Amino acid sequence: MTDSPARPAPLADPHLVYDPLAGDGPKDVVVLGSTGSIGTQAIDLVLRNPGRFRVTALSANGGRVALLAEQAHRLRVRTVAVAREDAVPALREALAAAYGPGEPLPEILAGPEAATEVAASDCHTVLNGITGSIGLAPALAALEAGRTLALANKESLIVGGPLVTALAKPGQIIPVDSEHAALFQALAAGTRAEVRKLVVTASGGPFRGRTKADLADVTVQDALAHPTWAMGPVITVNSATLVNKGLEVIEAHLLYDIPFDRIEVVVHPQSYVHSMVEFTDGSTIAQATPPDMRGPIAIGLGWPERVPDAAPAFDWSKASTWEFFPLDDDAFPAVNLARHVGQLAGTAPAVFNAANEECVAAFLNGALPFNGIMETVTRVVEEHGTPGTGTSLTVSDVLEAETWARTRAREITATTATAEARA
Repeated sequence: MTDSPARPAPLADPHLVYDPLAGDGPKDVVVLGSTGSIGTQAIDLVLRNPGRFRVTALSANGGRVALLAEQAHRLRVRTVAVAREDAVPALREALAAAYGPGEPLPEILAGPEAATEVAASDCHTVLNGITGSIGLAPALAALEAGRTLALANKESLIVGGPLVTALAKPGQIIPVDSEHAALFQALAAGTRAEVRKLVVTASGGPFRGRTKADLADVTVQDALAHPTWAMGPVITVNSATLVNKGLEVIEAHLLYDIPFDRIEVVVHPQSYVHSMVEFTDGSTIAQATPPDMRGPIAIGLGWPERVPDAAPAFDWSKASTWEFFPLDDDAFPAVNLARHVGQLAGTAPAVFNAANEECVAAFLNGALPFNGIMETVTRVVEEHGTPGTGTSLTVSDVLEAETWARTRAREITATTATAEARA
């Protein structure tokens, strides 16, 4: 399958405002993944703008219950959800410690479906800051419930593309990734018909300029030393392999309905220009800020209005140098592989993403060399072949494909480790 047929409008379109619950008061927001990087920065933004936003529910995995309880108390939320049921006793204790005598405690939801339940709760906007494909079900629930979806969880769109596009109304999704928030803003400068190309920028990660041979012996510590962004370990390794950029190419195709051959990746080490749009008259509109995720989060929560002082701005009185380089596809094959699985569509992106998650875990645990991540992912994608589901994709298809990909990636990793041990 090649590029999907054109839809009436892109999923993310700055010219369209999906606002079924418009009102004069603050927007009610649900934050999924509240104790993670995106969630904590979103809560900081909300607390600095109490007249604009009001958080009604939080969800988290359950590993940081003290922080979750503190967030719940400061925001006075109605509901707190945790994916881990075994975290509930510790959460109850943390809430009791955070709340004063007589203060009503929030409702607690627990289990694998807890985030999905709060995503469909009564609110204006759902910020999906969950990491990984487990964010798919909550994303679908938010869309089906008619909420505006501020999407930071790229994996839900990657693995469930047709499922998301079938549910989302034009303008219902506001992207929160820095690159897609940049494209979203730059696209406001022209019409859809005037767009020639999307240019997605990549920092190049910690290994920019190295050859494939140079990458053979890099360590986990090397891969986690990102030069410009502070992120979790999985996302940081994805930045080192440029898998994150491959996922963003697929995401840009789905969000903006631009063919893959009109989505380019360039390396920009400073991470000041977050992405660009080239128009048919030769003009290129770039969105630029210092590296800080609070700006994209503010776009996701506040659009079509901007939130004053959401993030730092440049000091234009100081000299600076901005560089751009072509991508080395030999050293970093992830982007081209992502284009391939994006064009295959069906369950291929889910296989790509799931295999990568398993391989990154193996790398972080010392069971797979750095170059082995993409070598194994490529092999799993090739063995998966051409999917036949196409646009009839179901959640069951995605889950089955992910399970197969994870199992196969673990098998290949174990075989590779055994062979290396014998050698």
